[in-house]
Amino acid sequence: MPDMMRAVEISKPGGPDVLTPVQRPVPEPALGQVVIKVAYAGVNRPDALQRAGAYAPPPGASDLPGLEAAGEIVALGEGVSDWSVGDQVCALLPGGGYAEYVATPAAHCLPVPDGMGLKEAACLPETFFTVFSNVFIRGGLQPGERFLVHGGSSGIGTTAIQLANAFGARVFATAGSDEKCAACVKLGAEQAINYRNADFVDAMRAEGGANLILDMVGGDYIPRNIKALADDGRLVQIAFLQGPKVEVNFAQVMTRRLMITGSTLRPQSDLAKARIAQDLREAVWPLLDAGRVAPVMDQTFPLEDAASAHARMESSVHVGKIVLSVSE
Repeated sequence: MPDMMRAVEISKPGGPDVLTPVQRPVPEPALGQVVIKVAYAGVNRPDALQRAGAYAPPPGASDLPGLEAAGEIVALGEGVSDWSVGDQVCALLPGGGYAEYVATPAAHCLPVPDGMGLKEAACLPETFFTVFSNVFIRGGLQPGERFLVHGGSSGIGTTAIQLANAFGARVFATAGSDEKCAACVKLGAEQAINYRNADFVDAMRAEGGANLILDMVGGDYIPRNIKALADDGRLVQIAFLQGPKVEVNFAQVMTRRLMITGSTLRPQSDLAKARIAQDLREAVWPLLDAGRVAPVMDQTFPLEDAASAHARMESSVHVGKIVLSVSE
Protein backbone atom coordinates (compact mmCIF):
# COMPACT_ATOMS: atom_id res chain seq x y z
CA MET A 1 0.00 0.00 0.00
CA PRO A 2 1.16 3.57 -0.59
CA ASP A 3 1.77 5.99 2.28
CA MET A 4 -0.70 8.60 1.01
CA MET A 5 -4.12 8.45 -0.65
CA ARG A 6 -6.68 10.65 -2.34
CA ALA A 7 -9.61 11.62 -0.12
CA VAL A 8 -12.37 14.21 0.20
CA GLU A 9 -12.65 16.05 3.50
CA ILE A 10 -15.10 18.52 5.01
CA SER A 11 -13.06 21.74 5.07
CA LYS A 12 -15.63 23.51 7.29
CA PRO A 13 -19.34 23.12 8.05
CA GLY A 14 -21.46 24.23 5.12
CA GLY A 15 -22.95 23.33 1.75
CA PRO A 16 -21.67 20.83 -0.81
CA ASP A 17 -18.88 23.21 -1.89
CA VAL A 18 -17.00 22.62 1.40
CA LEU A 19 -16.14 19.06 0.26
CA THR A 20 -12.48 19.36 -0.68
CA PRO A 21 -10.11 16.88 -2.40
CA VAL A 22 -7.00 16.30 -0.27
CA GLN A 23 -4.15 13.87 0.34
CA ARG A 24 -4.34 11.86 3.55
CA PRO A 25 -2.20 9.10 5.10
CA VAL A 26 -3.41 5.58 4.33
CA PRO A 27 -5.00 4.10 7.49
CA GLU A 28 -3.54 1.13 9.34
CA PRO A 29 -5.82 -1.68 10.56
CA ALA A 30 -6.40 -1.78 14.30
CA LEU A 31 -7.22 -4.94 16.25
CA GLY A 32 -10.11 -6.73 14.52
CA GLN A 33 -10.10 -4.39 11.53
CA VAL A 34 -9.40 -4.71 7.82
CA VAL A 35 -8.25 -2.06 5.35
CA ILE A 36 -10.23 -1.92 2.11
CA LYS A 37 -9.02 -0.41 -1.16
CA VAL A 38 -12.21 1.42 -2.06
CA ALA A 39 -13.63 0.95 -5.54
CA TYR A 40 -16.93 2.73 -4.90
CA ALA A 41 -18.37 4.57 -1.90
CA GLY A 42 -22.06 5.16 -1.20
CA VAL A 43 -23.45 8.65 -0.59
CA ASN A 44 -26.03 8.99 2.19
CA ARG A 45 -28.02 11.63 4.04
CA PRO A 46 -25.87 11.32 7.19
CA ASP A 47 -22.88 12.39 5.07
CA ALA A 48 -24.68 15.64 4.25
CA LEU A 49 -25.63 16.14 7.90
CA GLN A 50 -22.01 15.66 8.92
CA ARG A 51 -20.90 18.10 6.20
CA ALA A 52 -23.36 20.68 7.55
CA GLY A 53 -22.00 20.29 11.07
CA ALA A 54 -25.11 18.55 12.42
CA TYR A 55 -23.83 14.97 12.82
CA ALA A 56 -20.42 14.62 14.48
CA PRO A 57 -18.45 11.37 13.98
CA PRO A 58 -18.40 9.10 17.03
CA PRO A 59 -15.22 9.05 19.14
CA GLY A 60 -12.32 7.41 17.32
CA ALA A 61 -13.96 7.46 13.88
CA SER A 62 -12.44 9.10 10.84
CA ASP A 63 -13.44 12.71 10.26
CA LEU A 64 -13.85 11.92 6.55
CA PRO A 65 -17.44 11.33 5.39
CA GLY A 66 -18.61 8.02 3.96
CA LEU A 67 -20.43 5.24 5.79
CA GLU A 68 -20.32 2.43 3.20
CA ALA A 69 -18.01 1.20 0.47
CA ALA A 70 -17.08 -1.79 -1.64
CA GLY A 71 -13.65 -2.91 -2.74
CA GLU A 72 -10.79 -5.28 -2.03
CA ILE A 73 -9.26 -6.14 1.35
CA VAL A 74 -5.58 -5.17 1.27
CA ALA A 75 -4.57 -5.50 4.95
CA LEU A 76 -5.70 -7.44 8.02
CA GLY A 77 -5.46 -6.33 11.63
CA GLU A 78 -4.54 -8.62 14.48
CA GLY A 79 -7.22 -11.17 15.28
CA VAL A 80 -8.93 -11.18 11.87
CA SER A 81 -9.47 -14.72 10.60
CA ASP A 82 -12.74 -14.59 8.62
CA TRP A 83 -11.29 -12.63 5.70
CA SER A 84 -8.17 -12.78 3.54
CA VAL A 85 -6.20 -10.20 1.60
CA GLY A 86 -7.72 -10.08 -1.89
CA ASP A 87 -11.32 -10.75 -0.80
CA GLN A 88 -13.89 -8.47 -2.40
CA VAL A 89 -16.35 -7.11 0.15
CA CYS A 90 -18.85 -4.38 0.88
CA ALA A 91 -18.73 -2.90 4.33
CA LEU A 92 -20.43 -0.64 6.82
CA LEU A 93 -17.94 2.04 7.85
CA PRO A 94 -17.56 4.20 10.97
CA GLY A 95 -16.58 6.97 8.52
CA GLY A 96 -13.80 7.51 6.01
CA GLY A 97 -15.44 6.11 2.87
CA TYR A 98 -14.64 9.14 0.71
CA ALA A 99 -11.05 7.92 0.24
CA GLU A 100 -8.95 5.39 -1.65
CA TYR A 101 -8.43 3.29 1.49
CA VAL A 102 -10.57 2.85 4.61
CA ALA A 103 -10.31 0.84 7.83
CA THR A 104 -13.37 -0.83 9.33
CA PRO A 105 -14.17 -3.72 11.70
CA ALA A 106 -13.90 -7.03 9.88
CA ALA A 107 -17.23 -8.08 11.40
CA HIS A 108 -18.95 -5.24 9.50
CA CYS A 109 -17.90 -6.63 6.11
CA LEU A 110 -20.13 -8.75 3.91
CA PRO A 111 -19.34 -10.64 0.70
CA VAL A 112 -20.24 -9.07 -2.62
CA PRO A 113 -23.44 -10.89 -3.66
CA ASP A 114 -23.29 -13.36 -6.54
CA GLY A 115 -23.32 -11.67 -9.94
CA MET A 116 -23.18 -8.16 -8.47
CA GLY A 117 -20.55 -5.58 -9.31
CA LEU A 118 -18.67 -3.49 -6.78
CA LYS A 119 -20.59 -0.36 -7.77
CA GLU A 120 -23.90 -1.96 -6.83
CA ALA A 121 -22.44 -3.63 -3.73
CA ALA A 122 -21.28 -0.24 -2.41
CA CYS A 123 -24.96 0.73 -2.15
CA LEU A 124 -25.89 -2.09 0.20
CA PRO A 125 -24.48 -1.69 3.71
CA GLU A 126 -25.84 1.61 5.07
CA THR A 127 -29.36 1.16 3.73
CA PHE A 128 -29.66 -2.59 4.32
CA PHE A 129 -28.28 -2.38 7.88
CA THR A 130 -30.69 0.51 8.57
CA VAL A 131 -33.76 -1.03 6.98
CA PHE A 132 -33.33 -4.54 8.33
CA SER A 133 -32.57 -3.44 11.89
CA ASN A 134 -35.45 -0.95 12.04
CA VAL A 135 -38.17 -2.65 9.99
CA PHE A 136 -37.65 -6.27 10.98
CA ILE A 137 -35.70 -6.32 14.26
CA ARG A 138 -37.02 -3.18 15.97
CA GLY A 139 -40.31 -2.86 14.06
CA GLY A 140 -41.10 -6.58 13.96
CA LEU A 141 -42.74 -6.54 10.51
CA GLN A 142 -44.65 -9.77 9.85
CA PRO A 143 -45.98 -11.36 6.62
CA GLY A 144 -49.38 -9.95 5.66
CA GLU A 145 -48.98 -6.74 7.68
CA ARG A 146 -49.51 -3.34 6.08
CA PHE A 147 -46.21 -1.46 5.90
CA LEU A 148 -45.84 2.19 4.94
CA VAL A 149 -42.45 3.72 4.09
CA HIS A 150 -42.06 7.43 3.50
CA GLY A 151 -39.60 8.60 0.86
CA GLY A 152 -40.16 5.44 -1.14
CA SER A 153 -37.86 6.47 -3.99
CA SER A 154 -34.85 7.15 -1.73
CA GLY A 155 -32.11 4.63 -1.06
CA ILE A 156 -33.78 3.67 2.22
CA GLY A 157 -37.21 3.59 0.57
CA THR A 158 -36.28 1.42 -2.42
CA THR A 159 -34.57 -1.03 -0.07
CA ALA A 160 -37.48 -1.11 2.38
CA ILE A 161 -40.05 -1.68 -0.37
CA GLN A 162 -38.13 -4.64 -1.79
CA LEU A 163 -37.35 -6.30 1.54
CA ALA A 164 -40.84 -5.88 2.96
CA ASN A 165 -42.31 -7.27 -0.25
CA ALA A 166 -39.86 -10.19 -0.26
CA PHE A 167 -40.84 -11.11 3.30
CA GLY A 168 -44.56 -11.10 2.52
CA ALA A 169 -45.82 -7.74 3.79
CA ARG A 170 -48.29 -5.49 1.99
CA VAL A 171 -46.24 -2.45 1.04
CA PHE A 172 -47.31 1.18 0.70
CA ALA A 173 -45.06 4.16 0.01
CA THR A 174 -45.09 7.91 -0.34
CA ALA A 175 -43.10 9.87 -2.92
CA GLY A 176 -43.09 13.36 -4.40
CA SER A 177 -43.98 12.79 -8.06
CA ASP A 178 -46.00 10.45 -10.22
CA GLU A 179 -42.76 9.16 -11.77
CA LYS A 180 -41.33 8.33 -8.34
CA CYS A 181 -44.59 6.69 -7.33
CA ALA A 182 -44.45 4.53 -10.46
CA ALA A 183 -40.92 3.47 -9.52
CA CYS A 184 -42.15 2.44 -6.06
CA VAL A 185 -44.94 0.32 -7.53
CA LYS A 186 -42.49 -1.32 -9.94
CA LEU A 187 -40.34 -2.32 -6.95
CA GLY A 188 -43.26 -4.00 -5.17
CA ALA A 189 -45.39 -1.36 -3.50
CA GLU A 190 -49.10 -2.17 -3.62
CA GLN A 191 -49.88 1.55 -3.65
CA ALA A 192 -47.69 4.66 -3.88
CA ILE A 193 -49.12 7.96 -2.65
CA ASN A 194 -47.96 11.23 -4.20
CA TYR A 195 -47.78 13.39 -1.09
CA ARG A 196 -48.07 16.57 -3.15
CA ASN A 197 -51.67 15.84 -4.13
CA ALA A 198 -52.95 13.11 -1.78
CA ASP A 199 -53.08 12.47 1.96
CA PHE A 200 -51.30 9.32 3.10
CA VAL A 201 -53.41 9.33 6.29
CA ASP A 202 -56.63 8.94 4.31
CA ALA A 203 -55.04 6.34 2.03
CA MET A 204 -53.85 4.17 4.93
CA ARG A 205 -57.03 4.49 6.98
CA ALA A 206 -58.96 3.30 3.91
CA GLU A 207 -56.85 0.12 4.10
CA GLY A 208 -57.41 -0.34 7.82
CA GLY A 209 -54.33 1.58 8.92
CA ALA A 210 -50.65 0.75 8.76
CA ASN A 211 -49.31 -1.90 11.11
CA LEU A 212 -45.82 -0.43 10.74
CA ILE A 213 -44.55 2.92 9.44
CA LEU A 214 -40.91 3.72 8.68
CA ASP A 215 -40.38 7.48 8.69
CA MET A 216 -37.41 9.74 8.07
CA VAL A 217 -39.39 12.96 7.60
CA GLY A 218 -40.49 13.84 11.13
CA GLY A 219 -41.99 17.27 11.75
CA ASP A 220 -45.74 17.36 11.11
CA TYR A 221 -45.56 13.81 9.74
CA ILE A 222 -45.29 12.47 13.30
CA PRO A 223 -48.89 13.20 14.42
CA ARG A 224 -50.13 12.26 10.96
CA ASN A 225 -48.27 8.95 11.19
CA ILE A 226 -50.01 8.26 14.51
CA LYS A 227 -53.39 8.85 12.83
CA ALA A 228 -52.38 6.57 9.93
CA LEU A 229 -51.50 3.63 12.20
CA ALA A 230 -53.84 0.75 12.87
CA ASP A 231 -54.56 -0.15 16.47
CA ASP A 232 -51.47 -1.84 17.98
CA GLY A 233 -49.40 -0.27 15.17
CA ARG A 234 -45.73 0.72 15.38
CA LEU A 235 -43.96 3.86 14.21
CA VAL A 236 -40.19 3.63 13.66
CA GLN A 237 -38.41 6.98 13.31
CA ILE A 238 -34.96 7.01 11.68
CA ALA A 239 -34.44 10.67 10.69
CA PHE A 240 -36.01 14.12 10.88
CA LEU A 241 -35.80 15.92 7.53
CA GLN A 242 -38.52 18.30 8.77
CA GLY A 243 -37.32 18.52 12.37
CA PRO A 244 -37.58 16.44 15.58
CA LYS A 245 -39.93 18.62 17.63
CA VAL A 246 -43.70 18.52 17.33
CA GLU A 247 -46.81 18.44 19.53
CA VAL A 248 -48.27 14.95 19.89
CA ASN A 249 -51.50 13.79 21.55
CA PHE A 250 -50.27 10.76 23.49
CA ALA A 251 -53.78 9.78 24.48
CA GLN A 252 -54.00 8.09 21.06
CA VAL A 253 -50.85 6.15 21.82
CA MET A 254 -52.38 4.84 25.04
CA THR A 255 -55.92 4.12 23.92
CA ARG A 256 -54.89 2.48 20.65
CA ARG A 257 -51.86 0.68 22.14
CA LEU A 258 -49.40 2.21 19.69
CA MET A 259 -45.64 1.93 19.85
CA ILE A 260 -43.23 4.71 18.87
CA THR A 261 -39.55 3.81 18.59
CA GLY A 262 -36.53 4.59 16.47
CA SER A 263 -32.79 4.35 16.18
CA THR A 264 -29.67 5.71 14.54
CA LEU A 265 -27.07 3.31 13.18
CA ARG A 266 -23.72 5.08 13.44
CA PRO A 267 -23.54 5.52 17.26
CA GLN A 268 -24.33 1.85 17.96
CA SER A 269 -21.55 -0.38 19.26
CA ASP A 270 -19.34 -2.44 16.99
CA LEU A 271 -20.89 -5.57 18.50
CA ALA A 272 -24.44 -4.40 17.72
CA LYS A 273 -23.48 -3.69 14.11
CA ALA A 274 -21.73 -7.06 13.85
CA ARG A 275 -24.95 -8.78 14.96
CA ILE A 276 -26.92 -6.92 12.30
CA ALA A 277 -24.32 -7.95 9.71
CA GLN A 278 -24.75 -11.59 10.72
CA ASP A 279 -28.55 -11.31 10.53
CA LEU A 280 -28.25 -9.80 7.04
CA ARG A 281 -25.91 -12.53 5.88
CA GLU A 282 -28.36 -15.20 7.01
CA ALA A 283 -31.71 -13.63 6.05
CA VAL A 284 -31.08 -11.13 3.25
CA TRP A 285 -27.91 -12.06 1.39
CA PRO A 286 -29.54 -15.18 -0.11
CA LEU A 287 -32.16 -12.86 -1.65
CA LEU A 288 -29.40 -10.70 -3.13
CA ASP A 289 -27.49 -13.76 -4.38
CA ALA A 290 -30.66 -14.96 -6.11
CA GLY A 291 -31.39 -11.56 -7.66
CA ARG A 292 -34.74 -11.25 -5.86
CA VAL A 293 -33.60 -7.98 -4.28
CA ALA A 294 -31.16 -5.48 -5.77
CA PRO A 295 -30.04 -1.91 -5.12
CA VAL A 296 -31.66 0.77 -7.25
CA MET A 297 -28.94 2.92 -8.83
CA ASP A 298 -29.27 6.60 -9.58
CA GLN A 299 -25.99 8.22 -10.63
CA THR A 300 -22.22 7.84 -10.22
CA PHE A 301 -19.79 10.72 -9.63
CA PRO A 302 -15.97 10.76 -9.45
CA LEU A 303 -14.59 11.00 -5.91
CA GLU A 304 -13.28 14.50 -6.56
CA ASP A 305 -16.79 15.61 -7.57
CA ALA A 306 -18.41 14.59 -4.27
CA ALA A 307 -19.90 18.09 -4.05
CA SER A 308 -22.05 17.42 -7.11
CA ALA A 309 -23.16 14.09 -5.61
CA HIS A 310 -24.27 15.88 -2.44
CA ALA A 311 -26.07 18.57 -4.41
CA ARG A 312 -28.01 15.92 -6.33
CA MET A 313 -28.94 14.05 -3.16
CA GLU A 314 -30.13 17.19 -1.41
CA SER A 315 -32.20 18.21 -4.45
CA SER A 316 -34.24 15.00 -3.91
CA VAL A 317 -34.56 14.45 -7.67
CA HIS A 318 -32.74 11.13 -7.47
CA VAL A 319 -34.32 7.67 -7.40
CA GLY A 320 -32.23 5.15 -5.51
CA LYS A 321 -28.57 5.34 -4.58
CA ILE A 322 -25.83 7.79 -5.53
CA VAL A 323 -22.25 6.51 -5.48
CA LEU A 324 -18.71 7.85 -5.83
CA SER A 325 -16.26 6.11 -8.14
CA VAL A 326 -12.97 5.99 -6.24
CA SER A 327 -10.51 3.57 -7.82
CA GLU A 328 -12.43 1.66 -10.49
